[in-house]
Amino acid sequence: MKRLRITGDLPVSGKVRISGNKNAALPMIAAALLTDEPVILRNMPDILDVRSMLEIAASFGATVDFKDNVATICTPSLRSCEVSREACANTRTSILFAAPLVARAGGAKLYPPGGDVIGRRRLDGHFYGLTKLGANANYGATYDFSAPSGLHGCEMFLDEASVTATEQIMIAAVTADGLTILRNAASEPHVCDLAEMLNGMGAKISGIGSNTLEIEGVKKLHGIDYTICGDHIEAGSFLALAAARRGELTITGTTPRHYWMLRRVFERFNIRMELHPDHIFLPGDQIPEVANDVGGHIPVISDGPWPQYPSDMMSCSIVMATQAKGTVMFFEKMFESRIYFVDRLIAMGASAIVCDPHRVVISGPALLHGTTLSSPDIRAGMALLIAAACAKGESIINSCEVIYRGYEKLTEKLSSLGCDIEEI
Repeated sequence: MKRLRITGDLPVSGKVRISGNKNAALPMIAAALLTDEPVILRNMPDILDVRSMLEIAASFGATVDFKDNVATICTPSLRSCEVSREACANTRTSILFAAPLVARAGGAKLYPPGGDVIGRRRLDGHFYGLTKLGANANYGATYDFSAPSGLHGCEMFLDEASVTATEQIMIAAVTADGLTILRNAASEPHVCDLAEMLNGMGAKISGIGSNTLEIEGVKKLHGIDYTICGDHIEAGSFLALAAARRGELTITGTTPRHYWMLRRVFERFNIRMELHPDHIFLPGDQIPEVANDVGGHIPVISDGPWPQYPSDMMSCSIVMATQAKGTVMFFEKMFESRIYFVDRLIAMGASAIVCDPHRVVISGPALLHGTTLSSPDIRAGMALLIAAACAKGESIINSCEVIYRGYEKLTEKLSSLGCDIEEI
């Protein structure tokens, strides 16, 4: 088990280039199996989840090369249609291999996926979408899919705008016979990036960025050389750190429209940032202070499907709020266990009231002190690193491999900003 040691209460400032979007990279690896030609994915983050997905792709017979943030995947033929139990347990997005395996080989066998423990994460949309497209699905100890007659386009409506269900259906529908209309589709930046990659491979997807996707099936996809967009959650995490420490920060490799809602939320803490075509600038010496709602009411920061505030930003934003003057409520609507990491902040000295599994009230600024912590999930782990950087004294973060699943070169980037951090 790896651990991180952090000495806090040091100035933070500098420049960081963000990595490729983790949540775009993972489904792109699955989608690469749709073609027998090489797929080159640039700006691929070198993180544990990416390496796990590439290993799964290789287990099907794909030739995989990954170095210098460039992954090349070529699958002339499939030698297996089963994802191992261990691989499924380690990587939640292993479920996304169902679509390319069914589309290309007519069947797939998987096991229930693992991943972060942040509450119940439904898979109903995946089964609904694949069965509507004509697949047979059985679930129990294993998830078995088959489509002896192939996949066929149809019109469907998701009962929740699930990111991974939208990705699963897109991957399956691009080579299905006929037209698929997907309503209440997710529209996050990584979903759009996957759709653009598929179109570059010869797919015909329209409505990208909206909640209605029209997918006209094609007979065959070809290879592609594609660059993955920057990770807006990674960028937001570093911006939360800089805001909490009142530091100046430049983030490069960004797309302005991915940060409109994040900028709006930061404005509610009296933190301004400048969105430029290829970078974000957050000026230093800004004092975080909660801006009450009209009438003096305590504001509520809540998450939701895009373009609302991303659930993955809630943990780091909560830590930022501990360093802001005033009181604010966070309403985590999407996952019932994400808020539980706040108990660790309280142990560090934060003034917080956990109202229920979905709501927490934060009052600040709080003087945090170093302690020994553990990483319950990727985003909470990063949030605890931010808390440790704000705290007096030394902190130890256990199970830091959890954080490495989503953040590339983390200690290197934090050190470049002035953090005293090392892996032990």
